[in-house]
This record gives sequence, C-alpha cells and structure tokens, in this order.
Amino acid sequence: MSTESNVLSAARRPAADPSFHIAFCVDNHYFRSMGATITSILENNPGVQFTFHVFAFSASDQQRDRLQQLDRQPNVRTQLHIIDPALFDKFTHFIEFSYYSLSIFSRLIIPAELQGVTDRVLYLDADILCVGKIDELIEMDIGTDIALVVPDAEETTRRRCAALQLKHPHYFNGGVIFINVENWISNNITEEAMQALLKFGKKLRFNDQDALNIVLDGRARFIAPKWNYIYDLIHDLDRNITRMRPVENAVFIHFAGAVKPWTDWTRHESRALFAKYHALSPWSDMPLDPAPRNSREMRMLSRFLLKRGKVLDSARWYLKYLKARSR
Repeated sequence: MSTESNVLSAARRPAADPSFHIAFCVDNHYFRSMGATITSILENNPGVQFTFHVFAFSASDQQRDRLQQLDRQPNVRTQLHIIDPALFDKFTHFIEFSYYSLSIFSRLIIPAELQGVTDRVLYLDADILCVGKIDELIEMDIGTDIALVVPDAEETTRRRCAALQLKHPHYFNGGVIFINVENWISNNITEEAMQALLKFGKKLRFNDQDALNIVLDGRARFIAPKWNYIYDLIHDLDRNITRMRPVENAVFIHFAGAVKPWTDWTRHESRALFAKYHALSPWSDMPLDPAPRNSREMRMLSRFLLKRGKVLDSARWYLKYLKARSR
C-alpha cells in the first residue's frame, strides 16, 4: 500500500523488513523519469521485494496517483515523503547565509529520515536505467562501511581530485550511493557535508556531490563501475553518433550530463531503451520531450544538427536559442 509521510514524522518500520529500500529525490518534472527507473528495476529483478522512498518538496495529485499504481504490483511498496522546509531549521546555522536552494540539501537528509525504517538504503538519481539483476548488490555486506560508491569518469576524477585537493586519488559520482544508515549518522556525514558546502561555496562545481567527496575522502568503499555506468550522450551526439555504445557488464546505466534519453529530439538510440521501460510505467501516457525545453537545449540541438550537416536547421535552432536567451 502506498503511504505518504511528512519527513518530520515518517512512520517507522521494523529492521526485519525484508524489502530492499531505494530512495530518490525528485521534483514534479523528474517523476516521469523516476518511473522509468523504478520500472526498469522491477522488470529486471522479479520476485525481489522493494520499498521505494520518494523525497520531494511537493507532488501533484497526478504524480501521487501514479505512485499508487506502482503499489498494485506484487512485492512493491512506495512511500512519498513530502519534505517540510521546517526540517532544515536545525541546520539554519549551516544554510541561512547560503546562496543554495534547499533542494541541494535534500539528498543529505535521507539517512536521518529513514533511521529506524531500514538499516541501509540505495540512493539513485532519476536519470538511471537498470538493465540487469541487482542480487549481488543486495547481498553485499556493508556492516562496517559508511557508504558504497562508484568511481566517476577518469577525466572527471582527475580534475575533481585536483580541484578539491583530495588526499586519496578517488572521486565518486553521487548518482548511486549505497548508504549504511547508522554508520552515516554516527559519523555526522550530513552535517559535515553541509559544512563543506558552505565553506567551499562556489568552488564546488557539483555542489553536494563535491561536498560528499570531500567528507568521504578515504572513508567510502568503491565498488565496480557496473553499478553506476556513466553514459554521456553529448559524447555521442557531438560526434554524430546515434547508436548506443557497448556498456560492458553495466547493471545501472546513468545518463549523466545535460542530455537525457527522454529527449526525443536527439534521435539517439538511447530513446528506445528509455521508452521500453517508460511504456511499462504508470507515466506511459506522458510523451518523450519532442523538442528542446529551454535555451540551453536549443543551443545543443543547433550544434548537433550542424554535426549532421543540416546547416539550415542548425541555424534555425540557433536563432530560436538567441531569442529565448534574450527574454
């Protein structure tokens, strides 16, 4: 049964709960893609009991109804956590003079809000698709760990390690974090990450991801890239490649970056992979994005069209970009 809670008073569940808990932080725009993520997990892992925690500052009636549809499936439970901004009152001394929006901090509250509900939770970004079984991940012993993380791309790792002056030559992508709830809390990871956000401010290119890398430097366990396989669509489209590249033994494909597989206007093969799971989700009636939604996407489409030799179409979209930017 779908349940909703205010994260200040979430209903606690026994530690013996057999579900594997997965958490997301989304806004109304990302419910659709999260639906495909959840569906891809369910389709590739039949028989596994899941509880999906959805953290959001608000959710429309339509999104709530769609979440309830997920609950009608066997072995599935969802819980919508509407984040009360008052939750951050205890962190006022961290954020009152910050230029960050509260959404930056939402991922950091998950462990405290699920304490007593589960002893471990897998955080996932909503631009990930599961293409395999996660039994191995579920069975991992994380009793002595704070969190399990996955290395980011080599070039990103090199640059961020240098920029953040990390003591260890490792940098993780925050799209997949397997959290030991009690160890995270006892080591004050959330508070330390908030302090890092405020201390380093605009020097952090990836906000809370950078902050967590600073705080967990040498304290997180790195696992195989297959659990967060970074797929940069811009890499393909800038080379006029529209077919998916091999993803080796990936289980979670993470479409990080500014271009997503639900952008129909890219004509990239990844659209078919997203559409496969999207069509099976309660959000199936929502179409893929038929055209760029903002000036940044307009500029990218103009660039991609030029790579394809479509000069006039490229010029049209560049003019649309200029017009949108001037508004």
